[in-house]
Amino acid sequence: MLEFTHNPWMVVASFAVALSAGFSGLSLLRGASRLPVSQRKLLVAVAAIVLGGGIWSMHFVAMLGLQLPALFYYDGLTTLVSALAAILMVGLALLVLHFGRRCPANLTLAGCIMGTGIAGMHYIGMLGMELCAPVFSPSGVAVALAAALALSTLAVRAAYGSRSRLHILAGTLCFAAAVVSMHFIAMAGTQFRLADATQTAGPVLGNAVLAMVVALSSFIISGLALLSGVSFLAPGSDSAAAPDMEDTAPQAPAAPQPSAAPQPLPEPPASSLPVPYEREGSTHFAASAEIAAIRAEGHYTLLYAGKERHLCPWSITEAGRRLEPHRFIRVHRSYLVNPAFVSEFQRTKDTGVCFFRNTESLAKAPVSRSRLSQVREALGV
Repeated sequence: MLEFTHNPWMVVASFAVALSAGFSGLSLLRGASRLPVSQRKLLVAVAAIVLGGGIWSMHFVAMLGLQLPALFYYDGLTTLVSALAAILMVGLALLVLHFGRRCPANLTLAGCIMGTGIAGMHYIGMLGMELCAPVFSPSGVAVALAAALALSTLAVRAAYGSRSRLHILAGTLCFAAAVVSMHFIAMAGTQFRLADATQTAGPVLGNAVLAMVVALSSFIISGLALLSGVSFLAPGSDSAAAPDMEDTAPQAPAAPQPSAAPQPLPEPPASSLPVPYEREGSTHFAASAEIAAIRAEGHYTLLYAGKERHLCPWSITEAGRRLEPHRFIRVHRSYLVNPAFVSEFQRTKDTGVCFFRNTESLAKAPVSRSRLSQVREALGV
């Protein structure tokens, strides 16, 4: 077996590439779930290429720093397949995140798919080596795969637990740690032996050609990271003000101020706001004045208008931010109500209930204790 070492500067460079790719891909998708389906598909495809290409670039930056006492090169076709495997698996994980309900099970599923893609890319890329053949130990493969699955799941949960700047940065760090840790854990469980030259399935890639390809891909990824950083750091762009997932922490009731004069309600806007909803693979719009209530449904919301009920891509927090200027009131952490459709209000101890008229799709909505005074003021009771 051959002894090998790694150039420490190339190790640092590989981690920098993984960070750039993670930041570019995860920040690119911020707010994507509120876009029409066609635009969301395009963003998911671009992000999959960036993240999957980043995994591939990190691997081969590190492999350029691999120092073996023998010459070796790569099979071009196997190297290409390794890149495509990473892109496809990351793309599948992103489809789960942006076209499915973001529940804990789906977050874990997406993380495991991404981790499998990282591991698959590594081992397919290693099998492309010629003249020096890698020898994998079963325990090394198992530990490396476990690290990829665990850290990828942590990255997905960190980045998609909430779409704020802090969560995306945490997801970026976990993604880079997943890619780099998996690579070097796998390398620690790998040995190399001399092998006879064989007929390659594709063109031969020496280190010189590979270095140029990796330098180009790393340059593109770094450029995308810089472009993403411009909007990511722009004032007022923090999605923490309108997270994709509802904060379930209870809100303390506001302290009463009996001496303060009641504040008048804001004047309604001149026009109704179009609210998007999805039906049969297309995005439609309903006028906010025709909507009686909006209810949280996981990462999405449901619109109630007359006999109809529609799935809206907005989170309940995003819907509240957009619709409260249109006289909608937050009656519960999971409900927004249009007072124009409220036909009856009932007080039940420390909470309440709003009943609706001309809304067969929803009979009533609960009013939480912390929202009771605000709702009564809005209804004039």
